[in-house]
Amino acid sequence: MIDDIKADAEKRMQKSLDSLHFAFNKIRTGRAHPSILDSVMVSYYGQDTPLKQVASINVEDNRTLAVQPWEKSLASTIEKAIMASDLGLNPSSNGDLIRVPMPMLTEQTRKEMVKQARADAENARVAIRNARRDANSMLKDLLKEKEINEDEERGGEDQIQKLTDKYIAEVDAELKTKEHDLMEV
Repeated sequence: MIDDIKADAEKRMQKSLDSLHFAFNKIRTGRAHPSILDSVMVSYYGQDTPLKQVASINVEDNRTLAVQPWEKSLASTIEKAIMASDLGLNPSSNGDLIRVPMPMLTEQTRKEMVKQARADAENARVAIRNARRDANSMLKDLLKEKEINEDEERGGEDQIQKLTDKYIAEVDAELKTKEHDLMEV
C-alpha cells in the first residue's frame, strides 16, 4: 500500500516537472528553437492540430526558424496561427516556406521572462508539495484505519519527503538553466 501511494506521488510530481518543461519551452530565449512553436495550433480541415503535425520546423540560423508546410495550401493558415499565438513572433512567407525571425530581446524583456520563469517554477514546486501533502494524508488515513503501524507511516513519510526533495531540486536546476539562457546576450 505504501509503495502504491509513493508511486502515485512520484507520478504526480513527474507530471508537474513535465508541465514546467512545457511552460519553459514557451518562454523564448532569443535563440531559434523548434520547441518554441509547440503551443501553436493550426486549423487543419476544421480541427485544431499542433503545428508540428502539419509542417516541418527547422532552425535556419541562430535567430530564424523555417516552417515548411506539408501542404502548400496551409502556408497562409500557419502564418496566421503563428501571428495569433501569444509568442510575439512575426512570420514572413515566400510562397511555400515560412520564416520566423526571433526578435532581439531587450534587457527589460529578459527580466520579464525571468520573472515568468520563476513564477512557473514556483507553481511546479507548489504542485509537488501538494502531491506530498496528499500522499502523507493517505498514509495518515491508513494509520487511522490501522492498516499500517506508526513506524511504517514514518518510513513512508520519509520516502515521500526524499522524493519531494529530489523533484524540488530538479525544478531549481531547470530554473537556474533557464535564467542563465535568458540573461545570456
